[in-house]
Amino acid sequence: MINVAILGYGTVGSGVYEILDTNAQNIARKVGKAVSVRHVLDLRDFDTHPRKEIFTKNYDDILNDASVSIVVETIGGVEPAYTFTKKALLAGKSVVTSNKELVAKCGTELLAIAKEKNVNYLFEARVGGGIPIIRPLHKCLAANNVTEIFGILNGTTNYILTQMIHNNKSFEEALSEAQEKGYAERNPAADVEGHDACRKISILASLAFGEAQDSEKVYTEGITKITLDDVKLAGRLGYVIKLIGYTRHQNGKTLCRVSPMLIKKGTPLAMVEDVFNAIMVRGDSVGDVMFYGRGAGKLPTASAVLGDVLDIVSASENKNFIWSEGVIENCESHLEADGAMFIRADGVSIDEVRALFGEGCIFADSDEQVAFIAPAQKEAHMIEKINKLGDNVKSYIRVMQG
Repeated sequence: MINVAILGYGTVGSGVYEILDTNAQNIARKVGKAVSVRHVLDLRDFDTHPRKEIFTKNYDDILNDASVSIVVETIGGVEPAYTFTKKALLAGKSVVTSNKELVAKCGTELLAIAKEKNVNYLFEARVGGGIPIIRPLHKCLAANNVTEIFGILNGTTNYILTQMIHNNKSFEEALSEAQEKGYAERNPAADVEGHDACRKISILASLAFGEAQDSEKVYTEGITKITLDDVKLAGRLGYVIKLIGYTRHQNGKTLCRVSPMLIKKGTPLAMVEDVFNAIMVRGDSVGDVMFYGRGAGKLPTASAVLGDVLDIVSASENKNFIWSEGVIENCESHLEADGAMFIRADGVSIDEVRALFGEGCIFADSDEQVAFIAPAQKEAHMIEKINKLGDNVKSYIRVMQG
């Protein structure tokens, strides 16, 4: 018998309990051991729950129970999740989490403690939600030198952009609808301003390239400034707009960035719509591999959490993911990267655009504004040229190449 404790009985925590309760026999058959919930930590009362005796408001009940070998942390935020996680690891208990903020901010320290104590600290659900990505990255693709990871890492923003692209809804209208459907929080800042995607791509970059990426220092731009004009004119050029988390490692430096990007219609990422997510991994041997599915939701996320739990139960040895402390000199600024840019401006002639950005510009068909894709160049140089147009520029958005 493997006893598990769940910290937090919200959406994900209750989903973990539900799957373990519903699929108990199937899980036991697959891993060769019964897995049972011994404790659930929550400040609320659950007097009508069929197993009300397992609920506690005292974390020490879990910490001091030697029969609990795995703690599932679904509280969210940094505190008290950090304190609870650190205490559990120091006590020799493995921890599985769905807390991306905690992993992004404190993962280096917590992974080091797990290694020292010869236990596990796993977080599959914190990057792709219900999409398995960390396990494949370290197992199936382990023979590859991973050079780039990029994709749609936030279902809320993808839903909003899908509504703008296909249903001609403004950002505000699409956001309101997402909130009504439960896809967006009442305060949607973490999603629409790109912070959620930033934490996820930071974790992936840290794992793939072996050096911690500080999510608070990653260039992050959300979708709040995207307008229907951007969407329509990008469409005329053969593109759709998606919020993309992007990281690459070359010449000893790691670039990490979150921003809206124009994606060519008909390509795999362009066809990912609504609340679905997709993560592309580029390896030197395998080429491009895409992981696609629901990035959030009670049972999909709980499924990923339990994938980690069952990995611990069935593994013959501990999985000690590890990355080193980040070195600022090894981080490449987004301004140093080369890339094309979609630019929309008023009061500027095509001749002026060509004189400034070159003959390689591709223009959208529009009688009202000048909208074009400026050919790839170092972003710092691109921004200098954009600034020369002053207030005439209404928006500029990166374009994904290849």
